[in-house]
Amino acid sequence: MTSVVATHAKRASVVPVHALSRPTATEQRLVVADGTLETLKWAAAVLMVVDHTNKFLYTEHLPGVFQIGRIVMPIFAFVLAYNLARPNARTSGARERMIFRLALWGLIAAPFGIILNGMMVSANAWWPFNILFTLLLIAVLVDLIEKGGWARRTTAVVLFLLGGALVEFLWFGVACGLGAWGYCRKPTALRLSAWTLATLSLSVVNQNAWALAAIPLVLGASQLTLRAPRIKWAFYALYPFHLMVLLLITRVLY
Repeated sequence: MTSVVATHAKRASVVPVHALSRPTATEQRLVVADGTLETLKWAAAVLMVVDHTNKFLYTEHLPGVFQIGRIVMPIFAFVLAYNLARPNARTSGARERMIFRLALWGLIAAPFGIILNGMMVSANAWWPFNILFTLLLIAVLVDLIEKGGWARRTTAVVLFLLGGALVEFLWFGVACGLGAWGYCRKPTALRLSAWTLATLSLSVVNQNAWALAAIPLVLGASQLTLRAPRIKWAFYALYPFHLMVLLLITRVLY
């Protein structure tokens, strides 16, 4: 009797090889430490402030700043895409909160950006909508795509075509964010190629290929475990605040 039980237990403990080798949905995702993600976000934010200072105060005459500044948008898009790709982003309500905050702070920043752009161009100072609206469009498209159904996916295509014409970095910036999201969900060579091509397409707007430098930077940083505190709403508030400060400085100087 004892031998029969032992044999049964031994058989029950055997797990098929294919079950062991099959990756779960979580294992297929790109995993980046939260502190590393925060570090990337704030590094890009600092570069953004420097880039906008060069644009609005120095009319893009500071050497090398414009080129380095082209990596900002792809990094922001990656950080957003990674958060959108988190397993619980949809069920926890995090995605809806991101959409709300991007819309709110994008609207708050809009007047400052319009006035600053109006000082540099004679018309259409309102166009394109600032980068927070670019990120907002990416988040909305991801939400529609994941929820699925022909109606939502058709809406996503229409929003991409129409909304992409209105936001900063146009369709190319939106495609960059969607490419990063696809890679974060499942980091395969094919998806990396798609993300890279989408990032390269930013050359149409930037007139250079410096945006591509963001990909090895992000992938290299993803191998590190960095620590950085997360300050709620601080990043969102920084965007209109730094534009307001730049506007005040231009009023004093000019």
